[in-house]
Amino acid sequence: MTGRLANKRILISGAGQGIGRASAELFAAEGAHVIATDCNAQPLGELKGRDGIEIASLDVTDDNAIAALAEQIPPVDVLFNCAGYVHQGNILDCPMDEWDRSFGINVRAIFQMVQGFLPGMLASGGGSIINMASVVSSIKGVPERCAYGASKAAVVGLTKSIAADYVRMGIRCNALCPGTVDTPSLADRIAALGDPETVKKDFERRQPMGRLGTTGEIATAALYFASDDSAFVTGTVFVIDGGMGL
Repeated sequence: MTGRLANKRILISGAGQGIGRASAELFAAEGAHVIATDCNAQPLGELKGRDGIEIASLDVTDDNAIAALAEQIPPVDVLFNCAGYVHQGNILDCPMDEWDRSFGINVRAIFQMVQGFLPGMLASGGGSIINMASVVSSIKGVPERCAYGASKAAVVGLTKSIAADYVRMGIRCNALCPGTVDTPSLADRIAALGDPETVKKDFERRQPMGRLGTTGEIATAALYFASDDSAFVTGTVFVIDGGMGL
């Protein structure tokens, strides 16, 4: 197998749709053996049988499931923590269960995934961890994203901490910070907010380039961090937001 990711084993969470799926397909096309995981069986099942991709059901909020998968599969070279959740609302519109859900999926799950798969990376001599953050984080605040922005800011801090702790042990850890990306998740949120056409145009106007990002554009950025092209890069917060953070 040839390609920028030849002979690399890569585990991706949230791979059933959106950025995770685009990344799984791109990574496999670049020669990787991809373990695509998701808690949603239907979209994940669409990847079954694809060259270079194996699928595994995984709920990233289930600590025992993460530990079991880490024991079942050989060590991975790349861990892409892509699963995430967006709560809409300000601090007064955010019930505690939604705050906890936001941090559970967006932060605690990354903590548990790294705890589960990092030992195998260390034993193998190194690896790359990619965490999905957002420009809506410590970089920029936007209205009605209290829990989301706070949780993604925590991802930035966690990423830098992991990078600092393991930089001398062959581990790289970087964060991707997209702006608004055209994904099935966004489409669902748009549909829930009223007139889809108007709401989508509002999202597009929020982007200085006048359009949403694509899943392929974010997957290409993830490819850089998964490949040896980024061998001298760690602790980086990579903003790919169409100018949203300007």
